[in-house]
Amino acid sequence: MKIITTPDPRLREKSKKVSTITPEVLDVIAKMRELSLDWEKEHPYELSAAMAAPQMGVNKRIIIIRDDMEDKKNASFTALINPEVIRAEGKIVEDYEGCLSVPSIYGMVPRASKVRVKARLEDGTEVRIKATDELARTLLHEIDHLDGILFIDRIKDRNDAFYLMNDKGDLEPVDYEKEIEGNKDLFPDD
Repeated sequence: MKIITTPDPRLREKSKKVSTITPEVLDVIAKMRELSLDWEKEHPYELSAAMAAPQMGVNKRIIIIRDDMEDKKNASFTALINPEVIRAEGKIVEDYEGCLSVPSIYGMVPRASKVRVKARLEDGTEVRIKATDELARTLLHEIDHLDGILFIDRIKDRNDAFYLMNDKGDLEPVDYEKEIEGNKDLFPDD
């Protein structure tokens, strides 16, 4: 398995609920962790904060979230099965987002600053999570993946919201008309 990227149509499919946590589901989670860390090794300026199963072509409602988004040495992730947004609230805040499945492109994405999510852990325990700021943003980004939504969809009509990372790890504004508008790899349905 590998991380799939745009324009792969599997990224646009709505994922199916996991009815039972089987050894196959646990294998998917283990592979997600492995692929996420492998990707990070190839991207020295970036942290793999999270991943959704559709990003490796698996149509299941599973995400993983890094336990410590500040420490690249801490490689532990928590898996959430069938995560569901109960409520998104608070201020709408714009901040940078990138995605393992959208190579090189970043964007200023508006998201709610607070979210409540319910899900199951790998052992089947039901959890309810109250998250703010970066964790809220990450949860909303990954749950979007489960519904076939990419972060670029949330900003595709804004020519001032896209960025590319240069070879020093800095984000630079993109020439929208040249790099984004009409790019069938990013927006195949347009």
